[in-house]
Amino acid sequence: MILKSFELDKKNFSKFKLFVIYGENEGLKKEIISKIKGNYNNKEIIYEEEQILKNKDFFYSEIKNKSLFDENKTFIIERSSEKISETVMDLDQSFLDDIIILNCGILDKKSKLRNFIEKSNNAVIIPTYKDNSQSLINIAKDFFLKNKISVSYETLNLLVNRCSGDRGNLKNELEKVSNYLCDKKVLSMKEISILTNLAENYSASELVDASLSKNLKKTQEILNENNYAHEDTFFILRVFLQKAKKILSLLEKIENKSDIEKVISEHRPPIFWKDKPVIKKQLELWSYKKMSSLIQKLNHIEITIKKNNTLSIILMKNFIYEMLDQNISSSS
Repeated sequence: MILKSFELDKKNFSKFKLFVIYGENEGLKKEIISKIKGNYNNKEIIYEEEQILKNKDFFYSEIKNKSLFDENKTFIIERSSEKISETVMDLDQSFLDDIIILNCGILDKKSKLRNFIEKSNNAVIIPTYKDNSQSLINIAKDFFLKNKISVSYETLNLLVNRCSGDRGNLKNELEKVSNYLCDKKVLSMKEISILTNLAENYSASELVDASLSKNLKKTQEILNENNYAHEDTFFILRVFLQKAKKILSLLEKIENKSDIEKVISEHRPPIFWKDKPVIKKQLELWSYKKMSSLIQKLNHIEITIKKNNTLSIILMKNFIYEMLDQNISSSS
């Protein structure tokens, strides 16, 4: 059965157990998966397609062999493709208790998987397409209205143009704006330029991830290739704080290093698959005590810069190099 993305709010799809979401719009696919999960409230288990293909029997047994006391599950299979079509077609959908969601890329009209689900009465397939500029502008306008932030139409256009037609990218940029503004209620075009394209070659997030991963070479490369302004440092520190607090919350749940993957997979909201290797490395490198100390230093630097931003770039770089130097010394 084919379902349009906007029909999710209008139709009752609780009788379905198998969902295929495909297309280029990663942000919209994420929203759709979130809506489907919310409709069932099951335990969530995430697999990569490659894991399923390597061990089909294990996957089948997880679905079929259930006791009366087992809780229902929602299986999300990321980066699914045509390769998984036979595995899906072999499932007896009428006896499924658990929910299976396939997050696919592009499936063309000849796709076996697409044709099979489209003709099925027990499964749903939802195509997604790139957002047009107006739909993205509407998402951004709703965000600014809700948060009572004043922006010009030119600023809205600039923000949307930086998002490559993907609402996921837009929402990431809006999160940056939210972290940056705090109680400020006016956003200028210059600020949007800084926030959405902090540097020609690297983003603030890449700088922070390289630093927290103790990658001295990559950190130096990013710092050397970017001509930072004073406004940039405030935002970089905000990203540092945001990521450091996330790592701290994960470290709090880890009793020993063998728990890391389990803690990452069970974290809510789920950690994006691209970020998992980076976060895993950071959790292996940092202790709860050291991360707490780092957050205290970040708060102190932010207060200092707010009082006088003329030394902001020097303070930021000194902080990063001091952190790397201490970490490298302690790990050697």
